[in-house]
Amino acid sequence: MAKKSAAFAVALTLAAGLAACATPTPYQPNIPGQATSGGYSEVRIEPDRWRVTFAGNSLTSRETVEAYLLYRSAELTLQNGYDWFAIVDRHTNRDARTYVEPDPLYHPYFGGYGYWRPSWRYYGRRFGGWRSWDPFFGDPFWADRVDVQTVEKFEASAEIQMHHGTKPADDPRAFDARAVIDNLKPRIQYPQPK
Repeated sequence: MAKKSAAFAVALTLAAGLAACATPTPYQPNIPGQATSGGYSEVRIEPDRWRVTFAGNSLTSRETVEAYLLYRSAELTLQNGYDWFAIVDRHTNRDARTYVEPDPLYHPYFGGYGYWRPSWRYYGRRFGGWRSWDPFFGDPFWADRVDVQTVEKFEASAEIQMHHGTKPADDPRAFDARAVIDNLKPRIQYPQPK
């Protein structure tokens, strides 16, 4: 029993430590092996046309992923000597996985009776009559506690075309690069220095 308690305490401490380190993807290049996964990447298609992507981890919201994609597009536009960009094509992908695990803090141990546990019989037409439940055999029943968690990751990508001059006022897909940077800069979170 002491070994189980010690192992549980170590596991709980490790989990708390990992949770404290877990942060949303900051605004960074997407380089494998970074402290926090994800970030931006781009590919030049033509001199004035790029495919820009931002991948977030499971703690990064869709809104943040899409804002970082726009911010990187604006940065890239200015770095290449252009004034505004138009989004030619845009996609946001959602990767969701659902995990069902027994609750690690739930131990169906009933008092000082050793391994004795209650069992029930119940009737249901859906089951075709009487059915038994016994906790030793892992029967599904309302007394079992499980943790159901859905983990989502978002990745946004856009093909952009860059232009010189003043952005057209009547094109909803056109963005002034300087205005995008000015408006989004307060929301950008950079990686923490080590």
